[in-house]
Amino acid sequence: MQVTAVRHADVLVVSVTGRIDYMNAEDFKSALQPHLANCAAGGDRVVLDLSRLEYVSSAGLRVLMIAAKDVRIRKGTLVAVALQPVVREIFEISRFTLVFEIFDSVQDAMRAVSPAAAPASRSG
Repeated sequence: MQVTAVRHADVLVVSVTGRIDYMNAEDFKSALQPHLANCAAGGDRVVLDLSRLEYVSSAGLRVLMIAAKDVRIRKGTLVAVALQPVVREIFEISRFTLVFEIFDSVQDAMRAVSPAAAPASRSG
């Protein structure tokens, strides 16, 4: 599992690659936390790019649930994009489609969550 981030104006695109399971869920939590630090009302909007996430277990879903709850309390924006079919099915079965607003692409999410990032979304 690897977590990387790229900034576009006030949007931070956090990409997750690989698998998130019970073996690395705490590592995922530690890697994700710094990127969520400024995700509050008037702060960063965070787009989770899950296009390269192959699998997420219940332990990984727990980390995502805690992150979503934390961001919601701070009135921030955290959305997910580009779920692979297996991950989408896991999100649907576990009803995470009610926890996260999900977009088809990073560009769609950027246009939706930030007017300042919209020009960057056209070039990315």
